[in-house]
Amino acid sequence: MADSKQMPVPQSGTPPYSFRLFWGAVLLAGNVLVASFYFKIINP
Repeated sequence: MADSKQMPVPQSGTPPYSFRLFWGAVLLAGNVLVASFYFKIINP
């Protein structure tokens, strides 16, 4: 049986908030862009 003290993946102790923030900002910007097309604020 495997030792319970070892973890299969490295644990840094802090979640990657910068990674989440980056993708959240990208998705929010895309959503605002699509909404501006929909409401004809931007006419392509």
